Order: sequence, then structure tokens, then C-alpha cells
Amino acid sequence: MRLAAGSIAVGLLVLGLKLVAWWLTGSVALYSDALESTVNVAAAVAALVAIWLSSKPADRNHPYGHHKAEYFSAVLEGVLIIVAALSIARAAWGALTEPFAPDFSVPGLAVNAAASVINGIWATILIRVGRSRRSPALAADGRHLVTDVVSSVGVLAGVGLAAVTGWFILDPILALLVAANILWSGWGLVKSSVSGLMDEAVAPEELEAIRTVISRHADGALEAHDLRTRHAGRVTFIDFHLVVPGEMSVCEAHEICDRIEAALRAVVGEAVITIHVEPEDKAKHTGVVVL
Repeated sequence: MRLAAGSIAVGLLVLGLKLVAWWLTGSVALYSDALESTVNVAAAVAALVAIWLSSKPADRNHPYGHHKAEYFSAVLEGVLIIVAALSIARAAWGALTEPFAPDFSVPGLAVNAAASVINGIWATILIRVGRSRRSPALAADGRHLVTDVVSSVGVLAGVGLAAVTGWFILDPILALLVAANILWSGWGLVKSSVSGLMDEAVAPEELEAIRTVISRHADGALEAHDLRTRHAGRVTFIDFHLVVPGEMSVCEAHEICDRIEAALRAVVGEAVITIHVEPEDKAKHTGVVVL
């Protein structure tokens, strides 16, 4: 929550700096850079609301919790990015059809560069914490800021080249390239978030780690089959059927389940695990073999 709130403050600071840079130069490319920062602020607000909602405990109407709220934030951020890209493209097209000579002042470029440095530092923090806390909203916000930094570096380099060569048409062309880059970033965010909303399975390497944990910690059982996984925000949902000898007591089977659950949580972190115990005549001889 503190990081999400911090993103709003950083976003407003960067937006202010980039607006000053645009005001000092009149560059369409720097205008496009500033416009993307307005999306950063809106996305940061959406991320804060989503993280607050996802942290609420499960209730009668939401027995599985509110973790998917973060995916809605990421989808919204992707849509906002696409809207920003279209707005930038419109401004760039206007500059192409009615060209003018911007004032490429050194102070304006320096202010924009300072804003990019701030964005780069904050993006690194968001991505690192987003991954460690498994927060799609924070990670998406960080990836978006990385895109913003890359765009800003390209814009500064291009604007500097235009100032040196006098090829002012480079300014709107750069703005169009920024719009295309932002559009691609927005599509990636929407795609990854929709995958989470559609209960996509965990990544293959994580699934293999889960299978290995079950195999190594299910001593006393015979096999595990019908393994299913999905992510919901920072929580991993895992369910499977565990086959045990028919003469095994409920207490013994329960101890095996407890051992598996503890081992899984040590590997995947926060998780909701459901294990359906079955007698050996239900074995399918497929899935996870107990070592």
C-alpha cells in the first residue's frame, strides 16, 4: 500500500517536470512523453485501489478472497496506455501536417532527463517488490514505467539530434514512435492480465517445482493425479487427488496432506491448497508418482 501510494506521488512529480520540459521547448515529442506520465498517475491510483481491495479478507460473498482485483487494475492500466498512445499519435500527426520549429532548450531537455532518472529508479523498486510480493498491480506499474523510461531516452536522443541537425520533422516522427511503443506495452499488459482473469495455469517451471514437491513429500501415499493450478494475484491455488493405501487411516492420510501443504507453501509462498484423498482402487497410474 505504501509503495502504491508512493507511485502516485512520484507520478505527479515526474508529470510536473515533464510538463515544464514541454513548456520550455514546445516539442511534440516531449509533449507525448508528458502525456504518458498522466497515464502513470491514473494507473498508480488504480493500482492503489486494487491493492487495497485485494488485501481484504475473504467474506461470505467472496469466499476465495479478493485477490483478482489486481488484475482489473492491470487491465485498466493497459487500456489507459492505449488511449494515451492514440492521443500522442493525433498530436504527432498534427505536427507533421503543420510543421513548426520547437525551441530545443538545454534546460528543457535537462528537466526531462531528470524526470526519466526518477522514473527509472522507482520502476526498479516497483518491479523488485512486485515480484517478491507477487503483486500483478505493482509489477505492471513498474513495467509500464520502464517503457516510459525507454521512450524518454529515445525521445531525448532524437530531440537532441533534431536540434543539432535542424531536421525538425524528427520531432513528430519520434512522437509517433513513442506512441507505437506505448501501444505495444499496453497490449502486453492487457494480455497478461486477461490470462490471470481466465485462471491460466502457473508457468511450466513453477508447475514442475510443484510436482517435485508433491513427489518428494508424499511418503506413504501412492500417487497424485488431476493436478490443477492457477494464480489469483499473489496467491497460488493448487488442487489435486492423492491416492493412499485403502487400509490407511484418516489420521495418517491427513498427516501426509499437512506435510505436502507445508512443503508447497515453502516453495510457492502464499497458497490455497485443496487435496482430495482417494483409496488405491481410484489410482489412474498417471500424474505424480511418489518417490
